[in-house]
Amino acid sequence: MIPGSAPSSVAVPAPATGPQRWAGASCAALDDDGGIVLAHRERADGDALVLSRTADGVATEEVVRLRPQRAGAAMLERPALVRTATGWRLFAGFATPGSLHWWIGASEAPTLAGLADAPWRPVVPGDALEGFKDPVVRREGGRWRMWACRHPLDVPGAEDRMSTVELVSADGWTWTPVATVLRGAPGGWDARGARLTALLPDGRAAYDGRASAAENWCERTGIAAPTGPAGSAGTAFRPAARPVADCRYLDVLVLPGGAVRTWYEARTADGAHELRTELHPGPLTPPRAR
Repeated sequence: MIPGSAPSSVAVPAPATGPQRWAGASCAALDDDGGIVLAHRERADGDALVLSRTADGVATEEVVRLRPQRAGAAMLERPALVRTATGWRLFAGFATPGSLHWWIGASEAPTLAGLADAPWRPVVPGDALEGFKDPVVRREGGRWRMWACRHPLDVPGAEDRMSTVELVSADGWTWTPVATVLRGAPGGWDARGARLTALLPDGRAAYDGRASAAENWCERTGIAAPTGPAGSAGTAFRPAARPVADCRYLDVLVLPGGAVRTWYEARTADGAHELRTELHPGPLTPPRAR
């Protein structure tokens, strides 16, 4: 399921040409009917969070397009979409106007279309010293788990630094941080930051890494192994010695029958980003913790 190891297709083309014209940062979930619901972020002259349906993971039909201004925000970033017993819970990262601070909000509705009018509620607000965005959320029985990208704001000009924090919740609204579970290796390809983007079926995690501030928006994908039981809250991940693919925001969905479909944000020749997808065989055997 490494990007580039299977034939790829464009699921969502770049919204325009040139830098800062992006389609990507996706999150896919299975609907009750076995179809796929895809949430992704687009950035052109303004930001949008787009919810779509897709039968095959490639051709998408837009259902809802949301703007950050509805949440009182200047920009938005990667969403997380979770099926609940009564509908859908949607999470996203939002930029506070006039600052470099990010916070995570959530909304809920019985249907995808209903999310168009659902109010946003801050669930991981951060503060003057740290911001949070790009959540990965899982609902496991009566427990919720979130892996969020943390940006420290204590050093002016270095707010792009990032690590991954795990949080837990009983209801998906009130969250408690557990631990920082992923950091880049000092001096490594991911020294400037490590942002977890997907939990893989074999217990490892995919993440975005960069070595310097100059590589912001050009992160590469690495695969991190767990240092303990992957199902336990607060389990840390060991950063990879090297990246495995020149793309970012890898998302992974296990399909009925065991095949795995992935999506990732890839750069085009003119500097824009498009959302690509691949279909892979079933998951691998879980590795042993070391």
